[in-house]
Amino acid sequence: MPKMKTKSGAKKRFKITGTGKVLYAQRGKRHGMIKRTSKQIRNLRGTNVLFKSDGDNVKKYFLPNG
Repeated sequence: MPKMKTKSGAKKRFKITGTGKVLYAQRGKRHGMIKRTSKQIRNLRGTNVLFKSDGDNVKKYFLPNG
């Protein structure tokens, strides 16, 4: 069997922590900032942790080597 490849789109969107949790950047900060309130923009900073079941799926199917 050939080796499983990491999905390049997932590589750019997710990061696996040392403890095995999956981090992702929050959506809604690419463009259109003028419509959003300062509070919304402030709360969208940083990263979040995926729910465990979703994170397990990401690791299994998209980041097998991560």
